Order: sequence, then C-alpha cells, then structure tokens
Amino acid sequence: MRERIAEFIREKAYKPMGFTELAEALGIPEKQHARLRRTLEQMERAGEVVRTRTERYGAPERMNLVAGRLQGHPRGFAFVVPDQPGAEDVFIGREALGGAWHNDRVIARIHGRVRADERPEGEVIRILERANARVVGTFEATRHLAYVVPDDKRLPEDIYVPKGMTNGARNGEKVVVQIVHWPDARRGAEGRVVERLGMKGDAGVDIVSIIRKHGLPEAFPDKVLREAEQVPDAVSEEQVRAEGRRDLRSWMIVTIDGEDAKDLDDAISVVRLGPNRWQLGVHIADVSAYVPEGSALDREAYRRGTSVYLADRVVPMLPPRLSNGICSLNPGVDRLTLSCVMEIDARGEVRSYEIFPAVIRTTARLTYTAVNRILAGEPGAAEGLEPLVPMCREMAELMAVLRERRMRRGALDFDLPEAKVQLNEQGWPTDILRVDRGISERIIEEFMLIANETVAEHCSELGLPLLYRIHEPPASDRVAGLSEFLHLFGYNLRLPRDGSVAPKDLQKVTAWAKDRPEENLIGSVLLRTMKQARYSEERQGHFGLAAEYYCHFTAPIRRYPDLVVHRTLHAHLKHPRGLPARLRSRWERKLPEAAEHCSDRERLAAEAERETIELKKAEFMSDKIGERFEGIISGVTPWGFYVQLANTVEGLVHVSTLTDDYYHFHSELYALIGERSRRRFRLGDRVMVKVHGVDVDNRQVDFLLDEESDVQTVVAVPRKGRQRAARKAAAGGSGQLGKAKAATKKGRRKEKSRATGSRAVADLVNEPAEPRREPDVVRLHGQSREGARYDMWGLPVPAGRGRERDGTDPTVSNPFSLTAPPARAEAKPSRTVKRVRRRPGMRPSK
Repeated sequence: MRERIAEFIREKAYKPMGFTELAEALGIPEKQHARLRRTLEQMERAGEVVRTRTERYGAPERMNLVAGRLQGHPRGFAFVVPDQPGAEDVFIGREALGGAWHNDRVIARIHGRVRADERPEGEVIRILERANARVVGTFEATRHLAYVVPDDKRLPEDIYVPKGMTNGARNGEKVVVQIVHWPDARRGAEGRVVERLGMKGDAGVDIVSIIRKHGLPEAFPDKVLREAEQVPDAVSEEQVRAEGRRDLRSWMIVTIDGEDAKDLDDAISVVRLGPNRWQLGVHIADVSAYVPEGSALDREAYRRGTSVYLADRVVPMLPPRLSNGICSLNPGVDRLTLSCVMEIDARGEVRSYEIFPAVIRTTARLTYTAVNRILAGEPGAAEGLEPLVPMCREMAELMAVLRERRMRRGALDFDLPEAKVQLNEQGWPTDILRVDRGISERIIEEFMLIANETVAEHCSELGLPLLYRIHEPPASDRVAGLSEFLHLFGYNLRLPRDGSVAPKDLQKVTAWAKDRPEENLIGSVLLRTMKQARYSEERQGHFGLAAEYYCHFTAPIRRYPDLVVHRTLHAHLKHPRGLPARLRSRWERKLPEAAEHCSDRERLAAEAERETIELKKAEFMSDKIGERFEGIISGVTPWGFYVQLANTVEGLVHVSTLTDDYYHFHSELYALIGERSRRRFRLGDRVMVKVHGVDVDNRQVDFLLDEESDVQTVVAVPRKGRQRAARKAAAGGSGQLGKAKAATKKGRRKEKSRATGSRAVADLVNEPAEPRREPDVVRLHGQSREGARYDMWGLPVPAGRGRERDGTDPTVSNPFSLTAPPARAEAKPSRTVKRVRRRPGMRPSK
C-alpha cells in the first residue's frame, strides 16, 4: 500500500487530496481505512508525504518543500541534506531553524537563491524526528541557575536544568542530560541530568564523553551475552564434516594484521602455479555460522552496524567471546571460514574461482612490521619464520600484479598518512606517530579488493540480492572547484563540457603530484572533492576503484554488511537452483533499509574515531607551548591559514597574529597576500611555526608564524590596461590632448597586452620566476580581465571586497579548507547566561 500511495501522489495530474478523496481515488474500501490512515501517518513521519493545514496530502517536492536531515554548523546556521538522491542541500539561517537541532529529520520550505551560483535557502517548517534526546556536555552552575553546555558545537544552544533535576552534578563535571522540553519560539531547551561521567580532565572521562555523545553502545544486553555464552569455544568435528565444508587445515595460511589487533577476520594463502599463474586464497571468518539471522546476537550486531576503533579502546559489533574468540582466525586452532580461491594470471585477471565454506588452521600470525622487515631483507627479520619467507615474496609479486591491473583501469590510490596515538596507562598521549603504508599493508589491501570484486560479480551474475558497496562520481561543481585548485599548482585538469570526470583523469593528478611537497595536500583535496562511499541494494559501481562490481565480504566480525553478504552466499550454496521466493522477497524488502542504516552507522563511527584522534592530538600539543615546528600550509581562509605538521597535527595561524601588514584573502590563488609587504602565504608553502595555544575542548591548536620562516614575497608589475591609461589621462588633464595621448599609448600597447594577459593568472600561481634584484621575490603580474580592481601595489583586490564579510559568513567560498572556522570560545559565557536569564517563569536552583 505504501508504494502505491507514493506512486499515486507523485503523478503529474495529482492535486492534494483529503483522506476521503484519497481513499476513493485509490479504490480502498472502508474496512481498510484504518490501515490507510496508519500508512499515511508512517509516511508523514518519514517525510514521504506532507499533510497541509487543510488536512490534504501531497508530495513534498511538488509543494516547494524538501525532507531531509539537518546538518548543523558551529556558527549557528545549518543545511538540510535531502532524502532525495542528487538534490541540492538547502541553507538554513540561524533564525530559520524553528527549534530544530543538528541531525534532526525535518521538512524545510525553499525560498529561492540569493545568488545563482549559491545553494538554495529555506526555513524549517516541521520537525519529523528528533536525534538528540540525550546530550553530553559540561555542567555549569551559578547562584541562580544551572545549565549544560553541549560538547557538540553544532547544537545551537545550552540546556537549562531546573532545580531538582541536577542529580547532584558539580560545577565543571561532564554529564549526560535527558531533554524533557524541546525548544520552541518562547522557551529554550530544558533537561535533567541522568548520568555523571566525572570531572572534566579526569583520566578516561574524555573518551567516555565521546562514546556517550555519539550514542555508541558499550555494554551488551544480558540476552545477547547469554546467547554468546552458548556458542562453543572450539570447532567441533560435526562442523568440520558438515556438507560442503572443505578441509584446508593442511594449507599454509597466515594472517597479517597490526600488532595490537585481536579480531582476526581474514587470512590468506598464495601458491605459484606456473610462470605467470598464482592461486590466491582469501579465507574469511564464517561469522554467520555462529550468528543466526534474527537472533539476539544478530539484532544487536545490526543495531551497532560496525565496530568502532577509538584511540584507547574498541567498541565491538560482536561480544568479545565471538570477535576475539571462536570467530577470530587465531594461529594453530581450527576455525570455520568462507573461502574465495582464485586463479590469477600475469595481468592480474581472475581466470577461475571458487567460493565455498571451509575449515582452516592458520600457520602463523604475522604482523605488518614483521612482513615489511622480511621483504626488506633486514638481518634477523625471518628468524623463526623461514618456511614462510618464499610465500611472503610471492605475495609481494602478486600484489604488484594486482595493483598494476587496478591502475590500468584508472583506480585511484591515495597514499595519505594516518596518525597513530601512543598512550600511557592514564590515557595521556605520549606521542603522535605518522603511519605510512608499507608493502605488507598493500598486500592485504590488494588481496581483499580482488576478493570483494570477485564475490560481488559472482552474486550479480546470479541475480542474488546483495548489499553492494558503491561510490558515485563527484558532482560537477566540485570537479570545477578542483580544477581551479589544481591550476594553482600548474596542473590543467581538462574537463568535458558537462563537467564530468573519469577515474583515469584523477589518477593522472595523483601520479603528477607524486613526491611533490604538496602531494598530501592534493590527495586530501581530491578526497574532499569526491562523494562518500555507501551501501546500496543496487549495483552502481565504485568510482574510486574504477570497479563495476564491488561489495564488502572480508570483515564480517566488524562490519554488518559483510555478514549479510555471507548469508547470501550460504543461501545460494544451499539452494543452487535459486533462492526460495519467500526468502528472496524478505531480503529484497529489508536490504534498502539495511543499506541506509549501515551507511549511517559507518559515518557515525568514522566521526567518533576522528574526534578521539583530534582530541588526543590537542592533548599532546597542550604541553608544547612555545616549541617550534616545521609544517606545510594545508588550508587558506579569510581568517588565516592552517598548518599541518609532520605528525599530522594541524593548527591555525590566525590572520590577527600577522601584525606586520594588512592581509587579503585571494580565493582564486588560495593565498593570503600582504597589502604593503607583499608577503604571500599560499597552499603548499612550507613555514616554521610556534605553538601559541591549545583549546582541548574544541580540539583546536593555535600557531604563531616563526620569525625565521622563509616567506615568499611578490612584486607587482604596473598594469598595462585601461586603469593605468585612465590614470595617465587624468594626470595629463581632461582636454582632448590628454585623451589623444592616452588613446595613442593604449594602441601601441594593445598587442603586447594581448600577449601578456593570457599569462597573467598562470604567472600568479606558478613557481617563483627569476627576480631582478631580490633573491626571494616573485613577480606578480596584473590580471587581464576587464573591470578587475587593484590595490596600491597592483595586486588584484579579491572579488566582493565591497561587501564586508568574515569567516562567520556562510557565503565565503573556500571548499577545500581542511578545518572549519575556529569557534569564538570567549563569547560563550555571556551568550549562555544572557539567554538563560531571559526565560520567563524560571526558578533559581541551589
């Protein structure tokens, strides 16, 4: 019925109808009116239909409305991300939120666009679903009132705590507050303290606050734990002799993981079959053998969606008895797997394959570090592992073949460094290490990729219902912005008229940027240009991998979609002639919701993981005040420029600390340029900075430019165009003679101006030219565009300077800044107290 209603109200001839009219038009008898009403209520809560004030139902997109999720911003404004794929985000000003908070599902009315090149603007008219029933924050109390300041800066206001609802919380304590009254036009939000996490700054409180903030479930329900206890801790002979399960315990199979990994869900085997042929086995833990569909274990795994790897702990998807025990492919013990064994030729093509359940016994638990040392030939690296050395070398050779195959078809390979935080027993960071991928990491990556592609193609050709992993092409406006950005470094990204881009086009960019100083910066910008990968019940290909077929098959211990894929494969092995109609229908009905849920949980987990890393980075830098570091400018904005250090820590050099001049932001150059000194701070430049301050609460590091920084300067060449001719004419008088002289000089310069004009922007952004006198000077030529404005040195004044704006203005365009504008923490106390005191009928709390 739901699909029928949705299809009917979106017909071109449909006009909003009342309940009775809609029932008659759909031919629904009176005895089913109660069901129709319930369905309409469900669709209304989901934003699929809108009920007007006159009790008529219509499609939101036909009524200039949009349903979606609200994406808040620390500055107070927000965006509605529409449910409809491909629709534009809608900008919502602070005054148009209508009481909605970050992550709420809302309906917004679209008012139009302020400018043609900007997002549409609108206002929230209805809140469909609240997302912040519980909020983590810092409890603050004064003589007359108490309130909680949310940790999430995207929540627009503090939460008032009435007398008697403080739960004994102390000033400055981290708490969880339950919302008891949502904000409206007259009153702010009110809540009661339901959990006290500990005093701010105590060991472990920071990570627990992040766990509570993102709603990550730590403890497993009792029913789930009871089911986990019933799972055997060893593989039985009955399971080994099960129909269709092969015995691979005599194979040489190994796992390769990090030193601290405990959930080992993938193992590999490689055998050379001939001069140009290998047999690659990818053996994945058979979690579905222990987690039946519909069980308490399964429901809890679905709710969690993924394991979350925080700086000091793991929030697992499955109880440790399974994730670290019977499901983990520990060495020397029998384990059940779902194995994909492939024969691969010299071009990396899979010539044949088999997918089957098996039982294995891994020979050894190798680590990335150990395998890298073995392949590098370090003395003593192979001690005790001598029988495995030939297979390690075969792995490296096969990895190179598979990687070359991916590169030929245009896959993108981002070699961006990751940060690893080392903590002491109290959870305090002792070091931030930059982790780069070695050969062993690439081996596992390539082997898992080819297994995922093979399984996805296998299921697709059989027409099996599946959760695919898809990655859509980037939007044309983002590609245009990327093209402008790359032009800054002298790279011309040629695009077709429709603005589309192919993976091979971006692959050429990464190859060109290889080993350049700005390689990591360009890689980061490329990532921000592309859309996020997600799960889908439809096969749409993977842009980043340039793969037509792709799914997640290799990590069922920590990702629920992989478990779904395993169940699909087992169902096909059990019913090789075709899935039962009832089973297929149930899965096809559930997969769209599962895809959306798993995508949401993945994004939430990534945000929590990133936040813990940023927190530990800020804590690590908090005792480095005054120390000097070298870094690279990773983002330039109107309020300053961001500098990334070698250990991946990023901080801001605020424009107010550049006291030697007035600095203007040139968006087309991604640079700040001094008005008089002509000093230039550009993306990719190396600078020396000092740590000036650290705000651990906001995860912000402030830098000061070091005096010894080698900063480039630019020299303006007088512009040869209309503006200079006009000045000459004005200086020579307003008579005909002055005009004639100006016209004559303009004519003599015409050809030369044409020759130099086309090179103007390129001269601005390319590497410094050879100077005449000063060794550290870059020549800056005027732009050739008519109507451009210039300052006293001939530098182009950024467009829009006639309108004053700063970092708080959402129309400031800088899509590739790596960090959001810094929050102005000093304004918070007065803002909070003033807002709370205005509330009528408020009683003081003790």
